Amino acid sequence: MTTLVVGASGATGCLLVEQLLKNGQKVKIVVRSIENLPDNIKSHKDISIIQASILNLSDSEMIHHVKDCDALASCLGHNLSFKGIFGSPHRLVTDAVNRLCNAVKASSPKALVKFVLMNTTGNRNRDLKEQISFGQKCVILLLRLLLPPHVDNENAADYLRTQIGQNNDAVEWSVVRPDNLIDESNVTDYEVHPSPIRSAIFDSGTTSRINVGHFMAKLITDNDTWNEWKGKMPMIYNKI
Repeated sequence: MTTLVVGASGATGCLLVEQLLKNGQKVKIVVRSIENLPDNIKSHKDISIIQASILNLSDSEMIHHVKDCDALASCLGHNLSFKGIFGSPHRLVTDAVNRLCNAVKASSPKALVKFVLMNTTGNRNRDLKEQISFGQKCVILLLRLLLPPHVDNENAADYLRTQIGQNNDAVEWSVVRPDNLIDESNVTDYEVHPSPIRSAIFDSGTTSRINVGHFMAKLITDNDTWNEWKGKMPMIYNKI
């Protein structure tokens, strides 16, 4: 089984790749630079590295890279710098998800391809009409106005939810929403819920990046887990 991961050089992306390799997966990664990749990833026998900016790949290159993949995963995000937050590309995640899905459809896969997107707890699943407080609505509105990456995350998830939908003939999806991300060395107990169990703004919990990587890998490699969460936007929290 082969998985293509974009955003693989990021803090969570590296951990997802490591989890997939531990599960015996063949992994392709698209990265602009290999500098931040751990040596155990760069030298692994089951890794293929495509050194490029994902949005600079041509349509034919994109199709070539996805055509033999059983799953795709995105841990893309905007760098936490002024240029990363306010500079181009504003639609990094949305455009990457769109183009990857189009490439899958153009490749005419023999079986449905899984797409796992890492997103944010501040994004609601509108299929479930999740309710949030008036105060949180005000803060989210400000985030939309002031922080382009938040809108990008919302639009990327909405693309999968509304454009790919529940009955696509090429792609199935799941959008993973972690709460406040922290660093931990090892996988710990965590819990997964269909919707938030606490306020993302006023009562946030924590989710370790390695737990996110573990859960995303489990979605890809374990069919029971996938069948439970496909077409949904699971929330993941560290268990207290």
